[in-house]
Amino acid sequence: MPTAVPAAATTAAPQVPGIGAPAAPAANAPAVPRERLVVATDVLKLTFDTEGGSLVKTEFVKHLDMADKTRNFVLLDGSAERTYMAQTGLIAGAQGGAFPTHKTVMSVAPGERTLKEGGKDLVVRFESPEVGGVKLVKSFTLTRGSYAVVVKHEVLNVGAAPVSPQLYLQLVRDGNKPSGESSFYSTFTGPAIYTEAKKYQKVEFADIENNKVDIEKTAENGYIAMVQHYFASAWVLGDGIKRDLFMRKVDTNLYAVGMITPMDNIAPGSGRTVEAKFFVGPQEEKVLESLAPGLELVKDYGWLTILAKPLYWLLDKLQSFIGNWGWSIMALVLLLKAAFYWLNAKAYASMAKMKAINPKITEMRERLKDKPQQMQQEMMRIYREEKVNPMGGCFPIMVQIPVFIALYWVLLSSVEMRNAPWIGWIRDLSAPDPFFILPLLMTASSLLQTALNPAPPDPMQAKMMWFMPLIFSVMFFFFPAGLVLYWLTNNILSIAQQWIINTRMGVPPQFNLPKFK
Repeated sequence: MPTAVPAAATTAAPQVPGIGAPAAPAANAPAVPRERLVVATDVLKLTFDTEGGSLVKTEFVKHLDMADKTRNFVLLDGSAERTYMAQTGLIAGAQGGAFPTHKTVMSVAPGERTLKEGGKDLVVRFESPEVGGVKLVKSFTLTRGSYAVVVKHEVLNVGAAPVSPQLYLQLVRDGNKPSGESSFYSTFTGPAIYTEAKKYQKVEFADIENNKVDIEKTAENGYIAMVQHYFASAWVLGDGIKRDLFMRKVDTNLYAVGMITPMDNIAPGSGRTVEAKFFVGPQEEKVLESLAPGLELVKDYGWLTILAKPLYWLLDKLQSFIGNWGWSIMALVLLLKAAFYWLNAKAYASMAKMKAINPKITEMRERLKDKPQQMQQEMMRIYREEKVNPMGGCFPIMVQIPVFIALYWVLLSSVEMRNAPWIGWIRDLSAPDPFFILPLLMTASSLLQTALNPAPPDPMQAKMMWFMPLIFSVMFFFFPAGLVLYWLTNNILSIAQQWIINTRMGVPPQFNLPKFK
């Protein structure tokens, strides 16, 4: 697999072997056969490669593959079809030298490979041969119920001279979108870095390709991550540990994000240990928050995070009470509509007034159709006399738009929707409705809502008002069922409120049906 050993971060440091280069030879050590090792807990099934003790495959026992629900979902995968791996190793510091890298074949210590019933931890230990007077021992500790793996790196100086290696931790991934990604909505796939100074920084693969990466280069806190829809992987070092951060192109359509931390001078016969945490799993917000500051930001809400986070909190609370994500979505929309009731009431009251004077406007436009300037003046006079603001129905609704866009991102980003059933035929709220029932109902509700609204004076605008719901409805046939359910619920509640307000104001139900010529 063509992955590169990172060059030392400082420009004065010597370069090391690059893409596909063999590992430095071990001193007086017999060749160790390369093999793959599978270990399992109640939530993870991990495959390690003894070449470097690298993690080359991760299966999530509690998450099924969307395309083939007889299989577990696979995130990391070092196969012929995909490249996505977690690697660590040592490179030279200022004093130079060659040390064990992720290309060095290691021996694995005997031990349990499956977490036993009632067991809490499972440890997998790799030891490198001596390279440059140094041995590297990696210990991976897996814990029941956790997607976080504690990784301990013990660097042992078994030579006769002091050494100053640097430890690197990196994620290497191809630039392909995840399989099954919808072309009707976009989610981020790529590397990200978090530091206290510059917070969360995500970078497109195309920016790495074009040398347009502008990230924090050094830090003493934070993490590096590889992010995609619903899932992420991340290396986390403890606060106070100096590290250089990097993103780089490794090979054609192959990219790396990582960090390099220097190790102080290690005297002969002594050693030094660096402990890191490796997360690989679903983007469950509460779990991410508990692992590292800012790690929950890999669940990307975009610029509406400030609104999306409280909305997710409320949705999660509703689900814990109701026990069904579908009904919880409907309950959340109901609460939001209640919170915005008076704003909507003002908008619908303004629309009702517009609807009441619509016959007068239509008659005037027909009478003055050859006198556009006089028509405009007459229209303004009618608005003044009837005390109608033509924009009065827009502003109250515009105020609410950011909230409902934020809720859209909450539902699109939340892994809890994955394989979550609602009722009957909806067995997965993250997948499109298999029978298109929800999209058809949503289309009907959008058209009904259009019919209830006052028709614009301009005939072309009136036609566009009917075309737009149809155009948007086509996309909803391919949207996740949870999103369509949210939109349908919002439409139904809006229609009900509009109908009630029209009735109270004495405006009889009228349907402004399209007139196409």
